[in-house]
Amino acid sequence: METLFTQALGLAAPWRVVNVDFQQAAGRIVFKVENTAKRLTCPVCGAADQPIHDRLPRSWRHLHFFQYQAFIEANVPRVGCRECEKTTQVVVPWAREGAGFTEMLEAFVIALCTHMPVGAVAQLLGVSDDRVWRVLDFHVNAARAREDHAEVRRISADERSARKGHRFVTLFCDLDARRLLFATPGRNAETFRAFAEDLAVHGGDAAAITDVSLDLGAAYQAGTREHCPNAKVSFDPFHVVALANEALDQVRRAEVKQVGDLKHIRWGTLKDAADWTRKQIDQMHWLQRTNLQTARAWRLKQALRQVFACGSDIAQATTLLDSWISWARRCRLAPFKRLATTIKKHRDGILEHFRSGLSNGFAEGLNGRIQAAKARARGYGTDRHLIAICYLICAKLKHLPKNPWVHAPQQAAA
Repeated sequence: METLFTQALGLAAPWRVVNVDFQQAAGRIVFKVENTAKRLTCPVCGAADQPIHDRLPRSWRHLHFFQYQAFIEANVPRVGCRECEKTTQVVVPWAREGAGFTEMLEAFVIALCTHMPVGAVAQLLGVSDDRVWRVLDFHVNAARAREDHAEVRRISADERSARKGHRFVTLFCDLDARRLLFATPGRNAETFRAFAEDLAVHGGDAAAITDVSLDLGAAYQAGTREHCPNAKVSFDPFHVVALANEALDQVRRAEVKQVGDLKHIRWGTLKDAADWTRKQIDQMHWLQRTNLQTARAWRLKQALRQVFACGSDIAQATTLLDSWISWARRCRLAPFKRLATTIKKHRDGILEHFRSGLSNGFAEGLNGRIQAAKARARGYGTDRHLIAICYLICAKLKHLPKNPWVHAPQQAAA
């Protein structure tokens, strides 16, 4: 039986299982492993045939054995090297140095955390949240360290609410590879400095970035100018239309004091017509037959949406956008007159979207996945934890441990 479990654990000489202790009442099984070598290579300097100084008892949690918790216990040799004169513990083949879980169990933890809250994974394993977070932090950071960002040319920057109290995280995405590149607390120009430094660590160059998709916030624009000097800025259509939605709602709220029927019409004015309910169809048909300021505001908002829907190239988009700006400046609705001024100020970046084709749509999709993870976990206590989860589910990390229960198909022998 010891030979079977030696093979099952993937051990090779001089390591072997010498005893299997099944403790049914305690709900656990313990595999006792020993290193049978008398002399070993020094882990520090690589000098061969060095004497063993002593052996220290260690224990690691392993994948369950049926319904029982499994552990590996071993007296791990320390080599007393005569060459470098250091006494060093050898690295065991089933776990990384300093870990309390085996590599297989850590890989399984990573697989679970991709789909489950960390608290639920910890409860499933019967360990503390902190132990799971340590595993997650180590492997996510190790995988990111091996990522290559040398080919990054087109990015987006967008904010994500981290916690209550106006706490935000900025997400930088590679719009060609469709992956999260970098996440950092804050939503100011300094986030671009942190991004540029992280990009350089991974072989990239912020000066080589050609296009950046942003919202209309001044801080991100300043960060782009300073740290991505050769990039052209495209303003995200979603955020431009969102400003029109805000202006529309300002008009409606001001007018609802005189027209009570506007009180419950808000969602119909903000939604796409294809998504209206039966009740909202009736409400919006009524609104469009009136001469209310809200009706004019809604038509202005819809016309701005049509600029992005119908502008097939920069020339056509320029004509449509300039026409909309002219209309909005003459509309006698203060929120839309202010919006027209804002759009005119950012006109070049808005039109740049029609050349680059970029938007923050992918980043908004990531936001949905992150929000779902936050909802499952009922929030994260620290920005560091949120960022670790963002990388795990959105960064397409290539060097994370593989799920031990998923095996690649074996090639048939020729």
